[in-house]
Formats: sequence, C-alpha cells, structure tokens
Amino acid sequence: MNTSTTTRLKDLEREEHICVLYACESGSRAWGFASQDSDFDVRFIYAHPTDWYLSVYDGRDVIERPIVDGMDLVGWDIRKALRLFRKSNPPLLEWLDSPICYLDQLGFVNRLRELAPGYYSPRSCLHHYWHMAQGNFDKYVQGASIEQKRYFYVLRPVLACLWIERGFGTVPMEFGKLVDRLVEPGDLKNEIATLLEQKRAGRELDEGPRLSTIHGFLDQELRRLANQHGVPEAETTAVEPLDELLRWTLAQVSVRDTMPEFGR
Repeated sequence: MNTSTTTRLKDLEREEHICVLYACESGSRAWGFASQDSDFDVRFIYAHPTDWYLSVYDGRDVIERPIVDGMDLVGWDIRKALRLFRKSNPPLLEWLDSPICYLDQLGFVNRLRELAPGYYSPRSCLHHYWHMAQGNFDKYVQGASIEQKRYFYVLRPVLACLWIERGFGTVPMEFGKLVDRLVEPGDLKNEIATLLEQKRAGRELDEGPRLSTIHGFLDQELRRLANQHGVPEAETTAVEPLDELLRWTLAQVSVRDTMPEFGR
C-alpha cells in the first residue's frame, strides 16, 4: 500500500503541477485501531511554484480526490497549513507525529517540527479535543446498540484532554501511547484492550451493546471537562518564522521545478 500511495501522490504532482512536501496516514490506521476494511486516510501538504502565489486572487487551497480502492486523499496548500499551524491546529500537529509517512520532500516538515513547540497552545488543543469528544459522545454512543468504533472516537479525544491537562505536551497520534500513559491497570484498561482487539479483527461497522465501564468513564470525564476546557486564547504567535519557512520552501520548489524530471 505504501508503494501504491506514493505512486498516487506522484501522479497528483503531475496532474496539479505541485510539489507534495509531506504526506502521512491520518485516521484509524495511524491511531492504531483500524478494522480489516478501514480506509487509508492520506493527508498531505503541498506547494505550487512561486508564480501561483503572485496573483490578485487567491487560488483554491485544498486538493481532494474521490475515494478509490479505499484511499482517501486530501491535501492542504502550504499557506493554509502554516496559517493553521500558527493557531495550533490539532489535526495538523497530529500529522507531524504520524507513525506512517508516505512522502517527505525538501526538508519542509523537519523545519516545521522544529517550530512546533513555539506554536503549541494547550488551551486551544484542549478545547478542540473536548468539543470533538462531546459531539461524538452525544451523537453516536447513546443508544442500546452502538457501532463499536464510535467508542474510539470519544475515547481518543478524552484521553487527549487528559494528556494536555497533565502537561505532557502535544498529543501523540497513536492511541496506544495515550492508553499506556494515562489509563491505570484495571477494568477500564481491560475493557479498552478487549474492544481494541475486536475492532482490529472485525469489520468497520460492527455493532454491539453499550460498554458500561468505558461509557461510565467517558460520561464522568466529559462532565468534568465541560467546566474546564475554556476558550481558546487569541492568536498571538509570531508570523515571521512562518513567512521565512514559506519563502524558503518555495525557493526549494522553484529549484526542483527546473529539474528535468519535474512534471513528467
């Protein structure tokens, strides 16, 4: 699949005349609880040649492709990515930590990772994960019969909130790291382990009964977090390092653009 994904990304570069700076897996396969038929959620950051940005009008800053053979391709233009990075966007921070990397070109992502500590906002990230967890909890895990995968989409952001509260830094993408560090041995950890085993072995939409220990934990934590998540602080981080990274990267893309193999 890695080879197939890289091929698709290289085809996309030629079709759109872009440079894919970084591409990774984002979703259940990167989180570590994929089912047998889970999609491949490929997320990427790309850049156009410099002239594309020298226009009176802004161009579209997202590239998406229909799901084909279980592969979901979505990418953000470098300017969009850097603007979101400045706001401590949690999905983008997770991309930088993905255990599955498909493409890494021109050194862009390493420079971005070096800047991450200065742009990480615990409060903004906590608000994001709390909002995600509460929304999924209210919408998907209130019935007598529940799609079992939905528990993970509440568990993971709740654990992410605990990770942030305890001052552990940016949230790791892998679910197992959250569980290992935050959940003590006992009924809750055992029930999570059982659910994880079933999720990996089952098909994507398997349903099952309400899981009392997990459900009780989620309900308790969400009630507590409702009064503590706060409001994200105003954007106060410096833009100059991001402008410098943008200009540096576009210079690298321009050099690459002159190479014979570019655009073939």
